[in-house]
Amino acid sequence: MAKGSVPRVAALMALASICALAQAEPRASEEAVDRATQTALALDVHPDRGALRFAHHCARCHGTAGQGDGDRAIPALAAQRFSYLVRQLANFAGSERDSDTMHRVVSQPGLRGPQAWVDIAAYLNRLPPTGGAQTGNGRRAALGRGIFHEQCASCHRGDARGDSDDFVPSLRNQQYSYLVNQLRKLGQGYRHNVDEDLVRFLGSFEDQDIDATADYLSRLRGPGAVRRIMRDNGIVVD
Repeated sequence: MAKGSVPRVAALMALASICALAQAEPRASEEAVDRATQTALALDVHPDRGALRFAHHCARCHGTAGQGDGDRAIPALAAQRFSYLVRQLANFAGSERDSDTMHRVVSQPGLRGPQAWVDIAAYLNRLPPTGGAQTGNGRRAALGRGIFHEQCASCHRGDARGDSDDFVPSLRNQQYSYLVNQLRKLGQGYRHNVDEDLVRFLGSFEDQDIDATADYLSRLRGPGAVRRIMRDNGIVVD
């Protein structure tokens, strides 16, 4: 084999993965999404370019500061895990997540490639967390606390900060309506490459369980804030 042919083959394989993701139909395979994600994560990041791309393509829905919109169940993206953001952009590009709106957005030339994904993710990751995110009415937040700490904290961590190694998102500083929407959709199997055990677990939730978990999470603002926030809302904590 000629000198330099191995790197060339690797580059061609990465290019093939990216091209597969650019196809709206059929859905890209999970393996293609994995390859594109790893290709993206190996790139240098340019948050300043990401800021420009975000302002042009994303801010109209997600807000100029990445704060989301509770009234429209649009997620806050500010301070979200870098690797998780990259993974989700790859998922949308490969139709591994359902959203006609996002499929149209990521198909635009300015967002189509992995470099754009990491630049935007780096910009959003560096933003301060969303302040004043929409919350529920608080009546079931104590139940949500119990559900989260018994069933979810092992992956999302006790303060809901997430985990970059396994593409586990931060769930704090998030809009209540978006959390409700996504907990319901996860249980209904709308995300195609989510662990089957998680789908079955969330599929067993009653509406009150979804509301409770979303309400609790929507009140989390950062490390050390859990007890204060719960007390401020009249909820007894140990």
